[in-house]
Amino acid sequence: MRTFRRRTRTPRIAGERRMLVAMAVDATGSGMYVPFSLVFFRHVTGLPFATVGLVLTAVGLLGLGALPLAGAAVDRYGAHRVQLFLYGVRGTGFLLYPFAHSLPAFAAVALATAFGDRAFPAVQQSLIGEVARGADRDRLQASSRALRNGGLGAGALIASLIVALAGDAGFTAAAWLNAASFAFAALLMRAVRTERQAPAEGAARPTAGYRQVFTDRPFLALTGANFLNALGYSALSVLFPLYISTWLHGPQAITGAAFTLNTVMCAAGGVVVAARVRGRGARRTRSAALGSLLFAAAFAAQVVLGTVRPGSGLVLGGALLVIVVLYTLGELVHSPSAGALSVAAAPEAVRGRYLAAYQLSWSLASAVAPSFFTALIAVDGRLPWAVLVGTSVLAAGIVVRLERVLPGGAVRVAARGRAVGAVLVAAR
Repeated sequence: MRTFRRRTRTPRIAGERRMLVAMAVDATGSGMYVPFSLVFFRHVTGLPFATVGLVLTAVGLLGLGALPLAGAAVDRYGAHRVQLFLYGVRGTGFLLYPFAHSLPAFAAVALATAFGDRAFPAVQQSLIGEVARGADRDRLQASSRALRNGGLGAGALIASLIVALAGDAGFTAAAWLNAASFAFAALLMRAVRTERQAPAEGAARPTAGYRQVFTDRPFLALTGANFLNALGYSALSVLFPLYISTWLHGPQAITGAAFTLNTVMCAAGGVVVAARVRGRGARRTRSAALGSLLFAAAFAAQVVLGTVRPGSGLVLGGALLVIVVLYTLGELVHSPSAGALSVAAAPEAVRGRYLAAYQLSWSLASAVAPSFFTALIAVDGRLPWAVLVGTSVLAAGIVVRLERVLPGGAVRVAARGRAVGAVLVAAR
């Protein structure tokens, strides 16, 4: 006689649906300009491409200064309040872009927006740390990344349709729709109230400042390992198109197909893969290391492909897409575990500062990647991939070795997490 087991739904944190919808709305708005930011800003400001590129590079580097400020603000005021403030900064920036035709006006608006954009990921990570613990952190990390990928893809599609129908005026409409997305996301998050847990007696106080972060060698090593992995994350957007055109001499259509495949896999499979990893009871360090090794395998395959260089476009395209699948699996395994590990390894009272320092590894990798990869590929098209094999393997080794010195609660995932303090939805 057959017996049937009833599937039990994973209980959600109160207010979680609003948080996830806000993440999706935010990502969709951002997707309206991220894939073609130079063209976007050229049309909404009327400035030359060279000027737009120079301004965006300068403000992007200056925007790194927002990270330590945001970290200190989170520790003092809480991630929820800082997140609402940043939604306001980013929304106001895109609301003003169509009016910023002069260089000083564009630079001022771009700098304010860059501050908001650079600080936001660290603040959102801190918010996840405030509202969830244990396995819930990993689940929210996976959901956040899946929604971001899906939202960016949807936003790019919406913007393309708007521009196709409205012409240049569509870029202004996309800017204002992006501003509206931030306002709507803030409205959703405003209805979610968080209660921060009071720090335990003897715990580090926020007055410790960044001194505590800079003396925490295990966390600094974890941040360094993430920098090595972040270079690999940058490869798909920076190195991959350059490699196809200059070394493999393949059609650029493969680039679009690769991005689409990566986006669809991340959006559709992120939560499922992360749940499988959690269900097997893997330590966060081990699953993050496995993701790094999958990256290394994908990068090694690029070295082999760059050596063989098949003449058939069909064979070349198929091989590249298989490699992208392997790369994306590494991303799906690595991202939730590494993100949750950084949140759990940060002391609660100064989590904002810790995660601001951790986010700096992502920002630095994004800033370094273009010049680093172009310099290497100028020597040999396979060289940057070979270097990435080494950085990925090194990152995996560092994370595994850190198991002995990181907090046990950060390394191992609790069977079920509860909210840290109460997370309540405001009364209607």
